[in-house]
Amino acid sequence: MVDLPRLYAITDRKKYGDNFLETLESILSKGVKMVQLREKDLSDRELYELALKVRELTKRYGAKLLINERADIARAVEADGVHLPERSLPPSVVKKLFPDLIVGFSAHSLESLKYAEDQGADFAVLGPVFKTSSHPDAEPIGTLKFKEWVDQVKIPVYALGGITWEKVKRCYRAGAYGVAGITMFIGKNGNAGSYT
Repeated sequence: MVDLPRLYAITDRKKYGDNFLETLESILSKGVKMVQLREKDLSDRELYELALKVRELTKRYGAKLLINERADIARAVEADGVHLPERSLPPSVVKKLFPDLIVGFSAHSLESLKYAEDQGADFAVLGPVFKTSSHPDAEPIGTLKFKEWVDQVKIPVYALGGITWEKVKRCYRAGAYGVAGITMFIGKNGNAGSYT
């Protein structure tokens, strides 16, 4: 089993503000050890160039770097892994092509969570657990359903969606391996909040 950190920061340039790399470094300096570069609006070259800079930062802080969906870019920048959206390639295919990459998977249902496990994903992210501004139309599953679903798989599952530091313990009590998020790691003005 892959050794995975408990805190999983997901990037968002719009929320990080103008000083993207500074905000990310502030997050890393406070102890986050896994980052997903999730900038879906960038061209391939822009994503690659940003990923190179982020890889440099994560290495400096001893943190793992996963690239959203793009296993090719993950390999090109020597990232640790890739995170697959629900409609992406099956984790088994990515594992076959890139056996050394950590493969995460986004799940939004029990069926999807079981699929991630059956397909050999190293971990899954399940949500939204709570109401979230990132996806206002998404119905939160809540901690009871989260626990019910997580209890049916053996892979590590991160709680995602509307998580604040006040809610972290509730997620752990519901069986979460760790917590993932965007805004929980940054302050209201795009500056890293205080957490570890």
